[in-house]
Amino acid sequence: MAKASKGKVFLVGAGPGDPDLLTVKGKECISEADVVVYDYLANKVLLEYAKDDAEIIYAGKKGGCHTMSQEDISSMIVKKAKMGRTVVRLKGGDPFIFGRGGEEAQQLVRAGVAFEVVPGVTSAIAVPAYAGIPLTHRDYTSTVAFITGHEEPGKKESDIAWEKLSTGAGTLVFLMGAGNLPLIAERLMHYGRPPDTPAAVIRRGTVAEQRTVAGTLKNIAELIREKDIKPPAIIIIGDVVNLRTELDWFEKRPLFGKRIVVTRAREQASAFLKKLTGLGAECIEFPTIKIVPPRTWDMLDKSIKSINSYDWLLFTSVNGVKYFFNRLDTLGKDVRDLHGLKIGAIGPKTAGELQNFGIKPELMPDEYRAEAVVASFEKYGVRGAKILVPRAAVAREILPDELKKIGAEVDVAPAYETVIPDDNSGWIREMLEKGNIDMVTFTSSSTVNNFVEALKADNLELQKSMENVVVACIGPITADTARKNGLNADLVPSDYTIEGLTGEIINYFSS
Repeated sequence: MAKASKGKVFLVGAGPGDPDLLTVKGKECISEADVVVYDYLANKVLLEYAKDDAEIIYAGKKGGCHTMSQEDISSMIVKKAKMGRTVVRLKGGDPFIFGRGGEEAQQLVRAGVAFEVVPGVTSAIAVPAYAGIPLTHRDYTSTVAFITGHEEPGKKESDIAWEKLSTGAGTLVFLMGAGNLPLIAERLMHYGRPPDTPAAVIRRGTVAEQRTVAGTLKNIAELIREKDIKPPAIIIIGDVVNLRTELDWFEKRPLFGKRIVVTRAREQASAFLKKLTGLGAECIEFPTIKIVPPRTWDMLDKSIKSINSYDWLLFTSVNGVKYFFNRLDTLGKDVRDLHGLKIGAIGPKTAGELQNFGIKPELMPDEYRAEAVVASFEKYGVRGAKILVPRAAVAREILPDELKKIGAEVDVAPAYETVIPDDNSGWIREMLEKGNIDMVTFTSSSTVNNFVEALKADNLELQKSMENVVVACIGPITADTARKNGLNADLVPSDYTIEGLTGEIINYFSS
């Protein structure tokens, strides 16, 4: 998307809630925008695609509480575009399906501002699909109608032809109608829709908070009142609702509805987040560590320049591999300069990263315990051998010390550092206090220590807020750190990997 020279507005559909349902073009527009104006129903996660210097403006409307009027929103995006900026108007669902995108487009035309419409996946079709309700099915109906459940309050009379609508389409989909459901049901039955017609209400569809209540046209309003289903919600009326019993898939996933905090560094968290989200969890990304270059490269550079003086090269993490080889390249060397060195890797992920450089490690202990690593080295008779360990600037000294005890000469060279990211702990603390978090995951001792530090609470307060929160640790060392900080280590996999941790999380909630 080429940046417009005179300013341009992109009316972008954010999709129904699941951030993965944003279109490719929608993501591209957000990433290149100077200004992003977003609605209440647009998932805030999508704002992470925006540039660091983009202006982010909330213009949401929720239950009659308007941050800005529609007229003010239209005027603002016109003004920003006329300043020469690229503006994304990010709207929940699709801009032209009950999104007032047409009105905003008209204002842009009148003001002479260039614009494009980027369609989004409308909640009218996505939410029923996530609830296991196909809107059409050749055994049930070939017709569907989309209706607003909340007409403009100032209208003297409804624009909806209820007498025709009631029996005119096999499936009826009402958006923004939860508050008016008793009136909707009454009108449909009055104009000929049978009271026993299957009906469903789906709240916050396509995300982990999705809740579905099914009944009939006659009793659905009472059912959602009893179950306290509040907007935003979509109403489906028609025989296709009966298919939910057979086709429900989203709400049956093993981690559905669980809120899990991921404290791993952002650059490493994506795969873990994807696994948990794919299993139905609502993942809350709260990175407590950030991986950065060391304060000085002196020690690592010195070691790399004399790399032929070493017998062994031992990597303890994926980050150590990445930063070492990046520095190797910076100094004008490559993997050929490691000829003759024996290479060890702790953990399958570290070994896998080495294989990206064409290296198959000769030594790979099953677990990262000093005893296991030392036992593996003893098989090679390393007394007098010189070992280089590129690793984090601050780390436990147990491994180097134990290797020295069996006669090895060990050089530890800082290849990277872990630091605490900018504090954004307020909303995590609030969710903990409200009991809205099911699990917190820790993948290293640093993530534990920094989590406690970020919350800025004494141990007694922290323990209280974490009483009903499951603490999942990737391995025994991380678990020990959690306990030292006053936290329970409820879950520790026998396989100290992300895959092992994910499997143990599934087993925990399944049981």
